[in-house]
Formats: sequence, structure tokens, C-alpha cells
Amino acid sequence: MFEEVIVFGAGAIGSTFGALLSLRTTVTLIGREPHVKAIRKNGLQLANDVSGTFHVHAETEMKHIPPRALLLLTTKAHESQNALNQLRSLLKEDTVILVLQNGLGNEAIIRKQLKNKAEVLRGLTDVAAEFLTPGKIRFWKNQTVIEDGSAADKIRALFKSAGLETEVSKDFLKDTWRKLTINCIINPLTALLQARNDEIVTETLKPIRQEIARECTMVAAADGVNLEINIDECDAKIKGYHNFSSMSQDVIKGKTTEIDFLNGKVVELGKHHHISTPVNTTLTSLIKSLEE
Repeated sequence: MFEEVIVFGAGAIGSTFGALLSLRTTVTLIGREPHVKAIRKNGLQLANDVSGTFHVHAETEMKHIPPRALLLLTTKAHESQNALNQLRSLLKEDTVILVLQNGLGNEAIIRKQLKNKAEVLRGLTDVAAEFLTPGKIRFWKNQTVIEDGSAADKIRALFKSAGLETEVSKDFLKDTWRKLTINCIINPLTALLQARNDEIVTETLKPIRQEIARECTMVAAADGVNLEINIDECDAKIKGYHNFSSMSQDVIKGKTTEIDFLNGKVVELGKHHHISTPVNTTLTSLIKSLEE
């Protein structure tokens, strides 16, 4: 299918995918130096739904992309431009890029930047992962959906062979908005409260969760997507996750968050469509205050 899988942005999610895919094909992880050093010394250690040590090739920078490569872009959304600057000159005509990031419209921005130098597809994953320490990841299995395209079935087959539950989406835009809404609920609340995902499903917070979803639904409708969100079904899904969200982990580590690509994107589109989004606006401002 693919000669090699390259994971650019090997944090929690990227490392999880890379480790499992290494059971089926050659994998190279591109990550930060402490993580790469730990992987080289002791292997990549996964815990929870799959436990074990995976001996995966790891580098701190991209030097080469072989023919017929699948590149998983798993950086934070706000780090995409830096990633593209490093990748652009290395891409080949048969390179396939799967964008596995939070946010809305990331793949369109990347396609525009690359000007058709490679096939770019978007993936949405419900896999949850925590970066414990360099070289050690804890994760929870769940489904990944992939935007339809010429390479989508190949990616789905490869992922499934590695134990990653994967489907090609029949309505990717709606799936993207659904995932965005869940992220807009989970990420800022867990980051502000320093709580695990399942800990925000309380009656006290239910009105806030409902308002986040309502505003997302209104903006999605104005953007041409009929999004039906049942907050009880939403809550049931969130209860299945005991991890700290990616935004919560970023706040703990003093890193820039993806708030502009989540609640901030809802606020931006709301302004464009003249729709008031007071709850998402407040959450965006509070997270930015934490960043400062």
C-alpha cells in the first residue's frame, strides 16, 4: 500500500498511531528531541488499551520522504505552517498527506499552501491519548473517519490491519462539525477546570455544555450543515473518556492551545454570519487569558 508511514508531529496521538502502524509497515516518527531520545533508548511505550514497547525509528527533523509514502500530519493546528515549510521541498507526486488535527477547514488551507504537490486528505479521530513523559503514552481506542479520496480506502485498510478502527466518511463536513462541537465542549472546560474529560459531565455544567452545542449548531446551519446534537448522547460519549484533553495538557505545560481553531473558529464564523456566540466567546477569552 505505502512504502513508509511518516508521522510529522509525534506527540500523544501521532505516537500512538505510529506505534500501532509499525506492526504493519515501516514507520518514522518526527518529534521533539526529549521524546525522540527516549524512544531511541527505551522504545516507545504504550499503556492502557494496548500495552507494550514499540521499537520505532524516530528523528527530530524531516530529511527525506521516500516514494509512495503516507505522511500523517499530527502537529497542533497552529503549527501547520511551520510543518509545511519543512515538508514542501521534500514532497513527491505520489506522497499522500493525512491531516489528523483538531479544527475546521485545516485540509483546505494545507491544499492551498501546497498547490496540489501531494494528495491531501483529512482524518478525524476519537482516539484519546495522554503524553505521560518522553517515550511513554497512554491511550484509549476509538474510531477514526477519513475524508473520501483516491487514497482513502488504502489508508482505511492499513489502519484497520493495525487495529485502528477506521471508516471512510459518507458526509465528512457534517462529521467535522460534529467532532468540532464535541471538542468545543471538552477542551476549554477541562482546561479551565483542570479536570479529566468525564469529570465535566455534571448537572452543574450541563447548561454550559448545552449552550456550546446550541451555538455550534446555529453557526453550522448558517454554514450549510444541518447538525443535530443531542446533549445526552454527547454526554454519554464524553463519559467514555477518562483522559486529560489535549488542551488541558497544553495548559498544564504552558503551551499555546488550539482554541482559535475550536471555539475561536465558531466565534469567527458566527461573526461572519451575524450570529451571537457569547458562551464560545467567553471560553475563548478565558483560555487566551490562561495562555497569557
